[in-house]
Amino acid sequence: MPQLLLEILSEEIPARMQAKAEADLVKALMDGLTAAGLIPEGIKGFSGPRRLVAVADGLPVKSADVVEDVIGPKEGAPEAAIQGFLKKAGLSDIVQAHVHEVPKKGRVYVAHVRKPGRQTADVIAALVPQIIRGFHWPKSMRWGTGDLRWVRPISRILCTFDGEVVPFEIEGIKSDNLTEGHRVMGRGPYKVRRFDDYSDVLKNKGRVILDREERKETILTDARQLCAAQNLELVDDIGLLEEVAGLAEYPVVIMGDMDPSFLDLPPEVIKLSMRTHQKYFAVRDPAKTDGGLAPKFVVVANLNAADGGKKIAEGNSRVLSARLNDARFFWDNDRKVSLESRFEKLGNIVFHEKLGTVKDKAERVMALAKELAPKVGADPAQAERAAKLAKCDLVSDMVGEFAELEGVMGRYYATLQKEPQAVADAVRDHYKPKGPGDSVPSDPVGVAVALAEKLDTLAGFWTIDEKPTGSKDPFALRRAALGIVRLILQNQLRISLGFECWEASRRHVLSTFDSDPRIKELDSFHSALPKGVGEDVVAAFLKDFLRRHPAEAISASIQESAMDSARLAASLRDFLLERLRVQLKEQGGRHDLVEAAIVLQGQGVTIDGVKSDAIDDDLVRIAKRVEALGEFLSTEDGKNLLAGYKRAANILAIEEKKDGRSYSGQGKALKGDPAEVAALVSALEKAAPEADAALEKEDFAGAMRALSKLRAPVDAFFDKVTVNADDKDARVNRLMILSQIRDALGRVADFSKVEG
Repeated sequence: MPQLLLEILSEEIPARMQAKAEADLVKALMDGLTAAGLIPEGIKGFSGPRRLVAVADGLPVKSADVVEDVIGPKEGAPEAAIQGFLKKAGLSDIVQAHVHEVPKKGRVYVAHVRKPGRQTADVIAALVPQIIRGFHWPKSMRWGTGDLRWVRPISRILCTFDGEVVPFEIEGIKSDNLTEGHRVMGRGPYKVRRFDDYSDVLKNKGRVILDREERKETILTDARQLCAAQNLELVDDIGLLEEVAGLAEYPVVIMGDMDPSFLDLPPEVIKLSMRTHQKYFAVRDPAKTDGGLAPKFVVVANLNAADGGKKIAEGNSRVLSARLNDARFFWDNDRKVSLESRFEKLGNIVFHEKLGTVKDKAERVMALAKELAPKVGADPAQAERAAKLAKCDLVSDMVGEFAELEGVMGRYYATLQKEPQAVADAVRDHYKPKGPGDSVPSDPVGVAVALAEKLDTLAGFWTIDEKPTGSKDPFALRRAALGIVRLILQNQLRISLGFECWEASRRHVLSTFDSDPRIKELDSFHSALPKGVGEDVVAAFLKDFLRRHPAEAISASIQESAMDSARLAASLRDFLLERLRVQLKEQGGRHDLVEAAIVLQGQGVTIDGVKSDAIDDDLVRIAKRVEALGEFLSTEDGKNLLAGYKRAANILAIEEKKDGRSYSGQGKALKGDPAEVAALVSALEKAAPEADAALEKEDFAGAMRALSKLRAPVDAFFDKVTVNADDKDARVNRLMILSQIRDALGRVADFSKVEG
């Protein structure tokens, strides 16, 4: 079947925009053709430094005829309405219409209007200019006197269908069947008809490798072969490979020499200078025990030079030396001053206009890291020291030039001034993990500082009400929250998330009262709260606590601020739990089991006689519970016990609403009760303590094995016993027994949230 070939040739397209533009062009073509009734067998896209290309195979020569129903007025409508309908439908007489029975309208006139299909070439001639004019680029420009915007000036548009030119014109550029090759090695132009001869002439005459993946494979293979020939190894860099593949139409890989004296610079500095400024690949010497860099580099040229690239390599070596001389100056200059002496300069950098300077943030992180340290197995003094030094490299010359080296250079400078290794490593790692693919610190000092840094960031933006909304997250707070979740889970940290959120929040909200020793009273109160209680419960208990203390002990200002920090802490805890939900679901956890593991029904605190649900804020325990729940509910015992729980919970919900009371207590076998009542009471008396004992050890699988023994008694109870008995005492007693089932399972998880 006929084929559409489209090439938009322009000046150089930025490498970072090419892949997205390729995908956007394919989608726009597919949407436009499909809307016109022309569904291709497939569309493939290509992109390079100067061109966007799309090939659509299997298109018909014209779209199919279609019949559209035009609904008219009711039968017997006024003449004016009928004449308007005839004009709209293109009919000359009402007898040419049909009468259909339409729901809610009755008998109405309907015209079956046949619309002939359009020639595919005509559709393309209208569609392509529309796509080009409406194409979105992150940055675009106009040129000449026209209004057309494109990433760079367009020079040619090749468009053929079934081997023939599809004629149209955009801003004076007429479509044709000509393409251009490499500017130096095979410019052309070349006349083509279909994709096969187009790709062949580009590669063999135009010296252009059209396929991005082929260019990447060429670069990677040739670079590795060049390195292997000298017993060296290429330092892989996927991001750089993607970029240089978008810079060269015909990539030629060349190895250059670097002055060996630069190898005394930190390898991260050398690699970043090569990558950022020159787009070079670094080379490793495997013969070195530390796998250090070799005095070589790999550059990708866009030219097959007559001398094999010798002059290109020499020129790039000179440029690299100039760049590395700058880096050496920064390195030497920075080492003249201790890292700690830079701390006061952090006061000159604004972290956020509402959150103070970087120094202010560092001081908060120091206090929070010191508080967290014992809980994660770190030395408090080292954690505090690392937190103080962590941001100091921000005012160094090297990080001023290469912002990507923040933390990395701090570690080098801390090591040089003889800081303990754990402190130096924590300076480097306190930003981690920066994203899903980044490593997670495992050394306790690094963990304490990384947690403190992220908690303080979140608490600060929560305090000034700059929370993420929808898809907007300008301060990357979701990423910081996910970093906290990964730090806790991967290091199996047993900390109370709610309390740590309180610690971070109060350092912002109660910062003006930090010198007041009476603040410790609030700390003691908050740490004694049941874990994971909801925001309203925290506020209510805090208010009660403050009410019981005289004004002279805790001022009204402290009381108000304490309430604010409690609410912020609860809100922040909920945000972190939402990130946990995302993480566990990505790891394969069922969404309903995650919800069931987080909320423990009726296990919170009691206010005004009402017991609240509790939210577990121990992430490690939640993850364990999700895993055990998944395994248990995949068994027949688990499925049947879940069904029994839901039946009991539903009956209780209905009766509690009807009676206006909550049923909770110890049921028993009454005189005259069926044997199944006594059997269930006995099973509960044995299973509940056994499950509780297992829960104390966090043996969730053991707890559920104990509860699985309830399956048969529960099934028998519902088969043989009428819960809403005529006898009032019997009815209340049986509802109490159902509440014991609900409570026993609720101590493991909130089974009401489990589907099935």
